[in-house]
Amino acid sequence: MLAVAIAAPGGPEMLQARRVPRPELGPGEVLIRVAAAGVNGPDLAQRRGHYDPPPGASPLPGLEVAGEIVALGAEAAGFAPGDRVMALTNGGGYAEYVAVPAGQVLPMPRGWRFAEAAALPETWFTMTQTLVLRAGLEQDMWVLAHGGAGGIGSATIQIAALLGARAIAVVSDGAKADYCRAIGAEAVIDRSREDIVERVKTLTQGHGADRIVDIVGGDVARTNIEAAARGGHIVQISTLEGGNASLPLRLLMAKDLTLSGSTLRPQSAATKAGIAAHIGQHFLPALSRPGATRPAIATFPLEQAAQAHALMESRAHRGKLILLTPQDGGDKPT
Repeated sequence: MLAVAIAAPGGPEMLQARRVPRPELGPGEVLIRVAAAGVNGPDLAQRRGHYDPPPGASPLPGLEVAGEIVALGAEAAGFAPGDRVMALTNGGGYAEYVAVPAGQVLPMPRGWRFAEAAALPETWFTMTQTLVLRAGLEQDMWVLAHGGAGGIGSATIQIAALLGARAIAVVSDGAKADYCRAIGAEAVIDRSREDIVERVKTLTQGHGADRIVDIVGGDVARTNIEAAARGGHIVQISTLEGGNASLPLRLLMAKDLTLSGSTLRPQSAATKAGIAAHIGQHFLPALSRPGATRPAIATFPLEQAAQAHALMESRAHRGKLILLTPQDGGDKPT
């Protein structure tokens, strides 16, 4: 099969298309003919040599796909060949076929194209676990989403909207602000010209943000503590601008704040299956309704994964970047 491999740790040019054996199915796995694969921050980290696959996982990058099931391994249940699905993989998504534990597979939302469905699993699994199941996001809470126009930010805004929470997106330009409003953000802060803490206080009438999703790190950690409401929860997903921070610990204590971090890929199949079940029960029906908000996407042929990585590193994109395989079938809606 055609796949994209990492020749050696380094820049986007280290992503190389090559022919590799089709994966063999293990117990409880399904084989998916990949039509589309999402590009995510962990893929970039793996390419740089900073995020090794867990034991037993494919060394190929790619943590989310959409496509058709072509075979089931022993003990795999709930699906049949020909089913159109989206899945959180443990690696190997940048390929024409990938083997995935059945518990990490979901039906595609009705009416969605493969490229749209491939934009969901990695970010929605991450935010469902960290923001909903762990941080307890509820109706009417204020949610501050850094990087609001990116994959994590978009998922945060959309999940908040589905739950009746009030999302404030942090962006770097006006075009991204318009996108965030279109997918459900109640307000937008342009970090290039506005003070985040002051704007949060104004928007929330002095209450602060009940939940904060941060992909930036570095000095933004202090900003988060200052912008948080009493009893708030700060969810650290990535550290694009620095993995270390100087924190006002006394303010964190005075506000009774919680700061949590997470990486999804090393977690157990049972944990990921539990997240999938929550998405299937609580979010998938809403995503299948006519008029449901869909992620903005930009697509590249699988062989151009390096160009997609370069664009993601520039942070000039909106929504998700998607790789299409030769098997995308014209990418027609379900």
